[in-house]
Amino acid sequence: MLSSRDAFENDFCPVRDELLGEMYRANEHGLARLVESVSADVRAMLALFCYRRSHLHSLALAVAAGCSERDLIQLGGRAGSALYALSREPAAHSSPSSAGGHRKPVTLSTKPLSTFSPIEDELDEDVVEAVAG
Repeated sequence: MLSSRDAFENDFCPVRDELLGEMYRANEHGLARLVESVSADVRAMLALFCYRRSHLHSLALAVAAGCSERDLIQLGGRAGSALYALSREPAAHSSPSSAGGHRKPVTLSTKPLSTFSPIEDELDEDVVEAVAG
């Protein structure tokens, strides 16, 4: 396993991809069990790893909720301190899989696409003479 400094500086995920996927898809109770299955230092590294990715932000908060403030600050400095505080806010305890339900809907334009005039190729007379000659 990588040291915490290597994982943080080189931005490696501190857990197997399969475990990260399981955590991402888990419900609230299953996620708590999965988080408890990794050691405290790996848990803090994972929380920081996820926090730096917007699509894993809610997972980062859920993982950080199981971390000590000391571990998060020791591994992440100010970011770890901020993550610890965010993970303790009441709104932070929604499950990662339900976070997508709070997104704004995507809207598509109903206006017609812009039209552009066709580009007319004008050949430079000197070039035409050089090619023909």
